[in-house]
Amino acid sequence: MDLKFYSALLLRRLHWVLLFLALGTAAGLTLATVLPPVYLARSVLIVESEQIPSELASSTVRTEATEALQIIQQRILTRNRLIDMANRLDIYATAAAAGGPRLTADELVSDLRSRISIVTTGASTRGQAQATIVNVTFEAPTAQLSASVVNELVTLILQENVAMRTGVAGQTLEFFVEEVQRLDRELSTKGAEVLAFQEQNLNALPDSLNFRRSQQSAAQERLTQLEREEAVLRDRRARLVTLYDQTGQVGPTEATAQSPEERQLQALQDELSAALAVLSPSNPRITLLQSRVAALQAQVAGSTGVATPEVPGNLQLTAYEIQLADIDGQLDFLDDQRGQIQATLEALRLSIEETPANAIALDTMQRDFAAIRAQYDQAVANRARAETGDTIEALSKGQRISVIEPAVAPQAPQSPNRPLIAAAGVAGGLVMGLAVFALLELTTSALRRPADLTARLGITPFATLSFVRTRGETLRRRLIIATAFLIVLVAVPGGLWWVHTEITPLDQLFRPVLDRLPFASLPSLGTTTTA
Repeated sequence: MDLKFYSALLLRRLHWVLLFLALGTAAGLTLATVLPPVYLARSVLIVESEQIPSELASSTVRTEATEALQIIQQRILTRNRLIDMANRLDIYATAAAAGGPRLTADELVSDLRSRISIVTTGASTRGQAQATIVNVTFEAPTAQLSASVVNELVTLILQENVAMRTGVAGQTLEFFVEEVQRLDRELSTKGAEVLAFQEQNLNALPDSLNFRRSQQSAAQERLTQLEREEAVLRDRRARLVTLYDQTGQVGPTEATAQSPEERQLQALQDELSAALAVLSPSNPRITLLQSRVAALQAQVAGSTGVATPEVPGNLQLTAYEIQLADIDGQLDFLDDQRGQIQATLEALRLSIEETPANAIALDTMQRDFAAIRAQYDQAVANRARAETGDTIEALSKGQRISVIEPAVAPQAPQSPNRPLIAAAGVAGGLVMGLAVFALLELTTSALRRPADLTARLGITPFATLSFVRTRGETLRRRLIIATAFLIVLVAVPGGLWWVHTEITPLDQLFRPVLDRLPFASLPSLGTTTTA
């Protein structure tokens, strides 16, 4: 490695290195001068927990803080809201006044989304709850515009959070109010159906089954008693007929002179004797008959006599006929009583047979009624909780977002780092010049020193003579180098300035490149992210 030779060769090729050095320096200085300042204002928000303990009264909004912030972010970054904010705050008024290109609606929305950053930190880590912090930033060419946009974004976040939480609480309350009304209508309908069924089957309901069975037993006992009384009366009639046929008399005539009260008393005494044969003395029926017998005995004892009933016309009845007529009348009465009791027994039998089916149907209807009633009670309780939650959200006592640090106009731009960009241009030009020098030397095949003759041709020269240019060639070579330097130093900055002012701003043109350079100190302007 002949360092002396390569050093001399570098001096001979120094104009190439200086040319690219000038090119890089001009580009770096131009970019450092032309790139507009970027101011970054910042506002810090915090998500506060509920102000009222949840065991006392809880809100009906159950959205997690990070989820709510993501929803809010998507809502405030919609196309219509961004365009409206850009028009209200005149975000692009300065660029339009300077004669810059007019952005379309899509380009405007895309540019705003790239300059807005909403970063959330402080989620739960390993089961330990941490405060949720929200950082809102915006990049703008002026400090005041950056702070104004950030404060506007913070206002939108707070408004959207309140609207979302109150809206959710209000929708929950509205749902349960409608649910209570619906269940109340269903409850009324089911209650009316149960009432109509009970009225329609009033005599065949399960709650009166035992009473009807007791009525059936009492009617059967009464029927048995009537049959027994009828048998007694028929036997008495037969004996009366037999006695009259054998003797022509019917026994003592005092019987024919009995008053109606005495005959009624005799009938009640016979009925009481028959009832005592089958019922216990403490039975209510026995007690009733005994009280009636006692009342009639007192009435008969107090009467002085009864007038003999007159027979219409000239018809005169014998004692035998009177007794037969009396017995037959009692038999007819017993027949009527037996018919009524049998009809009552038949009605009771039918109602008792219908009771199981009615019990099943009524139980089904009552079960449905009870289920709807339970739903109604639960809905009423939920409505009460929803009303409490709605009140909590209306008073901002639930989870809320508060501003810790509002945005203020920054004193200095965040980017670009102009000294570093200029230094990077100088370093890049120097590296490019050295790279071109190395590339030219590695790709050439010319013989430039005696060692090359010996190495390639295998001969040893006696002497070597250097190539000597004429004065005209030297002047022409220097003129070409000076022209190239002039072009680089004038045309490159002028071309970059023309592109920046007439075609597209250089910050947008070189943004992808500058974003990859760590020394540029420019924040990433990619898609807004939320951590």
